[in-house]
Amino acid sequence: MSVTHEVLNQSTPFVDVNLFDTDRALRDALHFNAPRLDTQALSALGAEAGSAATVEHARLANVHTPELRSHDRFGHRVDQVEFHPSYHALLGAALRHGLHGAPWSGGAGAHIERAAGFILWTQAEPSVLCPVSMSYAVTPALRSNMPLYDAWRSRIAGTQYDARFAPMASKTAVTLGMGMTEKQGGSDVRANTTRAEPDGEDAWGPRVRITGHKWFFSAPMCDAFLVLAQAKAGLSCYFLPRWLPDGTPNVLRIQRLKDKLGNKANASSEVEFVRSVAWLVGEEGRGVPQILAMGAITRLDCALGTSGLMRQALVLALHHCSERRAFGKALIEQPLMKNVLADLALESEAATALALRLARAVDRSENGQDASGHEALMRRVLTPIAKFWICKRGSLLAQEAMECLGGNGYVEEHGEGAMARVYREMPLNSIWEGAGNIMALDLLRALRTGPVADALLHELAPARGAHPGLDRLADGLAARVDGTTDEAAARRLARDVAIVVQAALLKQHAPAEVFDTFCASRLGDQLGGGGAFGLLTSGAPLDALIARAMPR
Repeated sequence: MSVTHEVLNQSTPFVDVNLFDTDRALRDALHFNAPRLDTQALSALGAEAGSAATVEHARLANVHTPELRSHDRFGHRVDQVEFHPSYHALLGAALRHGLHGAPWSGGAGAHIERAAGFILWTQAEPSVLCPVSMSYAVTPALRSNMPLYDAWRSRIAGTQYDARFAPMASKTAVTLGMGMTEKQGGSDVRANTTRAEPDGEDAWGPRVRITGHKWFFSAPMCDAFLVLAQAKAGLSCYFLPRWLPDGTPNVLRIQRLKDKLGNKANASSEVEFVRSVAWLVGEEGRGVPQILAMGAITRLDCALGTSGLMRQALVLALHHCSERRAFGKALIEQPLMKNVLADLALESEAATALALRLARAVDRSENGQDASGHEALMRRVLTPIAKFWICKRGSLLAQEAMECLGGNGYVEEHGEGAMARVYREMPLNSIWEGAGNIMALDLLRALRTGPVADALLHELAPARGAHPGLDRLADGLAARVDGTTDEAAARRLARDVAIVVQAALLKQHAPAEVFDTFCASRLGDQLGGGGAFGLLTSGAPLDALIARAMPR
């Protein structure tokens, strides 16, 4: 073949970077929320997450997507999903670093450390974090059935991943899933029609036979699931394992795998239950509160995961723009591009700050460090707020970051398709475990759980007087929190609380230029930064903001 040109002026692959050591915003937020935490394990995780080997595993897991094996070659139903070995390598690393059920048996700070690790491993490959997140969320719910919890707890916290389709007793670690929504109801789980029929009682408590379906059943190769079904007393929560205690497979009919926009390496499915065996978790008829408690924990992971994706999109844009030249100089030196990158850096840091603050509330309310009840109240209020606002901003940020790469960012092959995968992944966390309207309604419910206005004013106190825009918004917040009952106004309230809490956090653990620019751009006439990035005013410290965010 003739040689027509030399390939030049293309950015290099973004690999072999320690994603923790180079993330100043994450490290500062982590130090603020857990000042005595030893971060050596997170540094090791950051190195593995950013390694060339992990990047290649992520590529392969997305190219070779899961395949359903409903029957074996003899015609027997097997209902198994086959994954590429790279998927197992990524999931195994997540368990090895304790991102699943391990923090529940850890001490003070365990949930905060796990939150930082979740942000980091999301940048490696978010698809494997679906079963990881569900294993994390389901673990405390099982305490409502202590015989079950005692039988499974050691393997739920196990860090030696075991990919085999085998009984729990023979495995070194297990993963857990959830099955809630049905065709006719979606988020309205009270419309579920799946039914549970009594089937006696044994060492694990009241046993039932479940018949029905689930429309979204993610990670069907997990070892057990919490599912909702209608019982005599109403909607109830049940524990349904893939294998029964006698060593025989339970009935779980995988109908098909979902063809999704993103999250390709993870298998999401539709399933049917045909007199499948399950055990009651909690009180019969109290399935909705049980599920809401688990949903609150997975919503934390939605905020953490989106924060990780935002950081990944940002560093891919920064890396490309520092190496790509246009019109005589590097893209990162162009004034308009500087404005965009600095603005993206602000948004990413603010998201990390809010997500880790929520993780601290979870940690302290779970580990006996909340005598006043303040952390439990902040956990209840910030959960829907963080999920709503961070996930909404994430999709906008991904689109803007993709523009920084131009057409190369839109092509799957570029950078192993990382930016395209981020863009396709972003909407998921906003939809999963309740979309924006569900979060807004949940916020209204949270306002009735205690002295929320006083708690928020306490949260904002360290930043009062630091910026007039913050003071103006905070001054009217108490009346709005105490008086808002209009559902149509709930999304606006969620946005405003998110922004003022982010500002107050940045005041406490970010440099002055980050706090000042965030307030000037998010608390002005276009509250929330408007619908686009790159609108920072003349005189904004663009170089300082970009330097802080650089991944090398």
